[in-house]
Amino acid sequence: MASIRKSGLNSMTSTKSILGIVLSLCMSLGVVAALGQGGIDLSGFSVIFVCWVIAFSANWIMFVPAYAYKTEHYYDLTGSATYICVTFTALACAPDLTARDVILGSLIMVWALRLGFFLFSRIRRQGVDVRFNKIKQDFWWFLMTWTLQGLWVFLTLCMAITAITSGHKQPLGLFAGIGVMLWLVGFSFEVVADRQKSVFRNDESNTKAFITTGLWSYSRHPNYFGEMILWIGIAMIAAPVLVGWQWVALISPLFVIFLLTKVSGVQLLESQALRRWGD
Repeated sequence: MASIRKSGLNSMTSTKSILGIVLSLCMSLGVVAALGQGGIDLSGFSVIFVCWVIAFSANWIMFVPAYAYKTEHYYDLTGSATYICVTFTALACAPDLTARDVILGSLIMVWALRLGFFLFSRIRRQGVDVRFNKIKQDFWWFLMTWTLQGLWVFLTLCMAITAITSGHKQPLGLFAGIGVMLWLVGFSFEVVADRQKSVFRNDESNTKAFITTGLWSYSRHPNYFGEMILWIGIAMIAAPVLVGWQWVALISPLFVIFLLTKVSGVQLLESQALRRWGD
């Protein structure tokens, strides 16, 4: 009876995972179709579509050795590397780079490099990410997780890469200036908050404690606050060159906010904290 129940649960997990993969691909392809209007083509395909292919294929390629060795060690590093590859592709395909394009590409790459190094250093230090303990044992569940990372990269970047590949160029203005300032504020919050929490966690006396110092005394999740602010800044830099269906790219900052507050960020950590420390 136990084996039958386990088999049924595994089947249900596989079905949901496959459905998640299909929905991720279909939804993101719909976004690709909208954003490709008025953009640059490469050998008959919109550059947005090429970026979409890179975002997902890079994660699927890395999934193969990750599943073979049942490891999540390179998951976050792959995500950061994918950000850089997709951004570089958009910049490389733009026929005439403007100051806006260079600023967008530079800010994104700085963020991705910093986050990738930070997360990879953390997993090397900790040795394991407990979130993946069950996930990495199931083929479809683990594949869905890597697919969702591709979706995360593409949707988060879609406003920036749409602006970079847009045929409608505009000089920098007030919106871009405000956007850069917001990015600097958000990036600073994220970096400082991550550093403060790392120092706190490395102190063995804080093993069972909850951080309430530094930026963490003002917000329960200052790192996520910073990340949301910096992507709003990116959106403001990109917005002035969007036209027509390209405004669908506004899904980018909205997706980041939704993801961090309702899915993998605040909500997940709050539930973990509730189990660990209670009210």
